[in-house]
Amino acid sequence: MKIEVYGIPNCDTVKKARKWLETSGRDYSFHDYKKEGADPGKLEDWTSRVGWEPLLNTRGTTFRKLSDDDKANIDREKAIALMAANPSMIKRPVVEFSDEEGYGILVGFKESDWETEL
Repeated sequence: MKIEVYGIPNCDTVKKARKWLETSGRDYSFHDYKKEGADPGKLEDWTSRVGWEPLLNTRGTTFRKLSDDDKANIDREKAIALMAANPSMIKRPVVEFSDEEGYGILVGFKESDWETEL
């Protein structure tokens, strides 16, 4: 199985998720938003698969610091633009996984979901 983890290395949830993968003996690659940014094409794909709402972290500091205009009337297009410009607004981690049976995405770290899917 191919596993790609997207996130920020100092995020506590990302640390837990990476530790879980390592403890479970699963190989993965890591995409660091701080160094590599967020690909708008990936965001388009992810939002078409899971919706923009689960991906946009509205509880984080980065989102809360936005102007009221930026926070108003958010739709898919605006959410993608916000997340591409501010990758810290993407809920973490996002995991893409694929094998001979297909492709999937997990958003956030919920151990039971990860055990089932990965």
